[in-house]
Amino acid sequence: MLQLFTATLSPMLTMFLFMALGYFMRKKHLLPENTDMVLSKLETMLLVPAVSLSVTLEYGTVKTYIDNLPTILYGLVAVLLAIGIAIPLSQLFGRQTSLYQRNIYRYALTFANYGFMGNAIVPLILNGDEALFRYCLFTLPIGILTYFFGIPLLIPKEHRSSNPILGFFNPAICAWLLGLLLAITGATQYIPGFALSVVSSLKNCMGPIAMFLTGFVIAGFSWNEILADKKVYIATFLRLFVLPAVILVLLHLLGASKEILALTFFAFATPLGMNTVVYPASYGMDTKTGAGMVTISHTLSVLSIPIMYTLFNIIF
Repeated sequence: MLQLFTATLSPMLTMFLFMALGYFMRKKHLLPENTDMVLSKLETMLLVPAVSLSVTLEYGTVKTYIDNLPTILYGLVAVLLAIGIAIPLSQLFGRQTSLYQRNIYRYALTFANYGFMGNAIVPLILNGDEALFRYCLFTLPIGILTYFFGIPLLIPKEHRSSNPILGFFNPAICAWLLGLLLAITGATQYIPGFALSVVSSLKNCMGPIAMFLTGFVIAGFSWNEILADKKVYIATFLRLFVLPAVILVLLHLLGASKEILALTFFAFATPLGMNTVVYPASYGMDTKTGAGMVTISHTLSVLSIPIMYTLFNIIF
């Protein structure tokens, strides 16, 4: 448990330092007030697609998919279960809440911060780079459905395409499709090394800028506004405790191995992701809900992840 606490604390401290930097620079008026809009556009139009493209180029070969098909399929089942649970749960946040706000809760209850937090913790707690490789394959369907199901939830209706099919083709999905096409056809080997380096560098910028952006957004509210919303605490409790427990039990009943259950744990017991800040900011929507969920859930996850993982090893 102490090892997991230490492993969780390291990425948390990194995140809070970037958030503190964004918070400080807004409070001291060192950046323009529309910085959140600019950074969020940079994230949604360039950095998130770079993450999508990089992952598919790295893992998107036919042999990789075939050899790891059971792991990928369990990842797909897990995220479909999460969606099936999150849709009715999001209705608990009240009809007086706008549809867009309910969609933010729906996204938050479905998708955890499986990338930044999960990628940092898995190699330290499981079996190094091999475990991280399998974790990335397990979360591949989660990433795909993040783009196809999750991101459209965070795009306001008036900004979506009138054609429902075209509406799904946001930059992240287009990047994923391009990466998949290049990898499966073997064209990846013809991509110049400097181009792959650029994509990798952009991917590495995604997390830090999202953290900085979150701190910048939080600085625009009073702490009373952020901490007083009871719904944020309910969503955090569901995200950190209830949802991962339910998904783990259901996968166990479906015959998943302990390795698959461990991968599931780190994909779904991590805190709320930062897209609930990035995308509302990008479209000029209210960011208070997302900022509150990110701050509270990440803070509490320092304790919740070690506690839940200890229980996981006892039960399974």
